[in-house]
Amino acid sequence: MSNNANGENEFSETKDGVSVLKADEAFSLKLKILSEHFIQKYNREPTFVVKVPGRVNLIGEHIDYCGYAVCPMAIKQHILIAVGISNDHRISVTNVNSNYQDFSCDFDNVKASIDDSKTGPIWYKYYLCGILGALDVIPKEKVPKGILAAVWGNVPANAGLSSSSALVSASVLSLFHASQYQLSRKDLATISANAERYIGTQGGGMDQAIAFLGKTGAAMLIEFNPLRTTAVTLPENVVFVIAHSQAYHNKASTVDYNLRVAECRLAAQIIAKKRNKNWKSVMRLIDLQESLGFSLEEMVSVVMEDLHEEAYTMDEICECLSTTYERLKESSQIANFNTTQMFKLQQRALHVFQEANRVIEFQRINNDDTLMEDVKVRLLGELMSKSHLSLCKLYECSHPRVDALVDKAINCGALGARITGAGWGGCIVAIILKDNISQFVEKIRKYLSESCTTNGLDLEDSVFPTEPNQGATIYVL
Repeated sequence: MSNNANGENEFSETKDGVSVLKADEAFSLKLKILSEHFIQKYNREPTFVVKVPGRVNLIGEHIDYCGYAVCPMAIKQHILIAVGISNDHRISVTNVNSNYQDFSCDFDNVKASIDDSKTGPIWYKYYLCGILGALDVIPKEKVPKGILAAVWGNVPANAGLSSSSALVSASVLSLFHASQYQLSRKDLATISANAERYIGTQGGGMDQAIAFLGKTGAAMLIEFNPLRTTAVTLPENVVFVIAHSQAYHNKASTVDYNLRVAECRLAAQIIAKKRNKNWKSVMRLIDLQESLGFSLEEMVSVVMEDLHEEAYTMDEICECLSTTYERLKESSQIANFNTTQMFKLQQRALHVFQEANRVIEFQRINNDDTLMEDVKVRLLGELMSKSHLSLCKLYECSHPRVDALVDKAINCGALGARITGAGWGGCIVAIILKDNISQFVEKIRKYLSESCTTNGLDLEDSVFPTEPNQGATIYVL
């Protein structure tokens, strides 16, 4: 991917694309089930299947959209899309899970179907976001006349494991492959991140980057602008365990997530104005840091000096920036918030700068060959627990069930634990010594079965150990 003279992204076909593989015997059985559903719905066989994993973020929460590096890993749970070409000028999508209704629309009605407020953030809209994002890039003459798709996934929905982003990314990949238009995995990640914004989520690019760039055996340090990745080799004597709190939250269904994005942007702009910088050119906290030339530790002091702890009113923000509400809506992208909205700027900025520093420290510890394994694990666990405390107290994106599950994990032997994903529910991730894994998982499953309903989610799917997995792949049938 490159930038043209106008600063817009340019994409070109490349050989650094997603691998096209033949499924092994075990995975072929799963593809057979998906293919049978496809045949039942469309009376023909699919031509290929794309697979995109979910992810767990080990550290670096709510900072990718501020421009800072994160450290996730792809997990074994994934989204599959079987695809066939048709000539009816329509996009049709079905789901193996009967709880999700089928959908079909003309190519010209994709945007309108996503924007339909009557249906809310329903599952197929994420698929359509991927289609729309791909259509923005693929030359019109390469796009098939019609698309038939069947979806099947085992990434728990609304759990903070990137089920929605995995579906968007899989949709993007499926249309590119159907169009025989190959881009690099980095370009596909960028397109997918842009595509998900069609549903209204102002996210960063972490989920899509790990979806395409994940590697077996290593977490990935993901940096942005430009997008780049570095493998992070984790200690051999630990396992990461994911546990679902049984509290659910769809980040596209409320303003919570986008409010945090806006608070970070406004914090950056007010500090920029106080420090005599061009605040309108500052959209992220990393832009502010770079313009000031300060370290992350110094930025913490700046936040404490320039922002007060009490929540800001819209009027106060306008006064600080010497602007009007109407102008602010455009310059700060806050059109979705009314004049009565309150903004906690100091707390959000503090979390971001401190969390960004924890990511750097997380990578440093993993790469430090002078540290004994037990010391490494203890330090990594401490960073994860500090991250959760910050997300709970400063970012206020946790949930009582999540906090209780974090405490339980520590009491059951975890060396550290934290919420993972957007928050307000969903999953935690805990770091466990391999020798203790079976006992730990059993205790957490027992706790969940006794303390709350699993909402139809099997206990094996609610608590499970995981390890770094491969990113997106394409399977020929």
